[in-house]
Amino acid sequence: MTEPVRVVIIDDEPLARDSIRALLENESDIRVVGEGAGTDGAALIARTRPDIMFLDIQMPEIDGFALLDQVGADAVPAIVFVTAYDRYALRAFAVHALDYLLKPFDDQRFAQALEHARKRALAQRRGEVDARIAELLEDRRTSHARFLVPVRDKVIVVDAAQIDWVEAADYYVSLHSGSASHLLRQTMDEVERQLDPRRFFRVHRSAIVNIDRVREIHPLFRGDCALVLADGTRLKLSRSRRRDFEGLFSQPQERR
Repeated sequence: MTEPVRVVIIDDEPLARDSIRALLENESDIRVVGEGAGTDGAALIARTRPDIMFLDIQMPEIDGFALLDQVGADAVPAIVFVTAYDRYALRAFAVHALDYLLKPFDDQRFAQALEHARKRALAQRRGEVDARIAELLEDRRTSHARFLVPVRDKVIVVDAAQIDWVEAADYYVSLHSGSASHLLRQTMDEVERQLDPRRFFRVHRSAIVNIDRVREIHPLFRGDCALVLADGTRLKLSRSRRRDFEGLFSQPQERR
């Protein structure tokens, strides 16, 4: 590239931004033209028109995917995603062959990701279109549910990503999210159809579990298992569903 490679860093943690900026200082062809939190991202991209963006996925006010929705897949630069361990995000990146940095990362892994981003940025300068971001966002839109739960004089929005497990409760379901539980007047079948099958699994007739929350699997009698979630909740996994459940943990799912 004859012109400097313009880079922005989007992360809500100043120390994380400092770390990436420090790693870029010895790159003679790189110029950091902006940095900020997720809420600043769309304006920053419009103002600086970067070639490469380092983008944290897990930000509190607006996550990385929501920022990309704001900007539009056709307007984003070459991206290096930065994330802590998130099974769903890592699987999505693998499916679409997108580069990412898993925190904490070392200098060698950073250098590899930067080199890949340079090549994509050069291709974009030549007018080549990278359809992978648009495909990622479309997949996310078709599998990322939010539930509206009426509570007294207001309605609470419950993001599917925040649900630990779902429990049948007579004519309702209970969405368990951290220390809170939200009653929703839907059937288990209706809720199951709205959840991403790569992330949520119906372990038996009356329970659906977010597989990212599973920490232990204990064999029981006759092929059944007990699942222990991150908060200590124990759920039964019926033997008839065990093989399909274990298959979710084997490798990233191929796109159909």
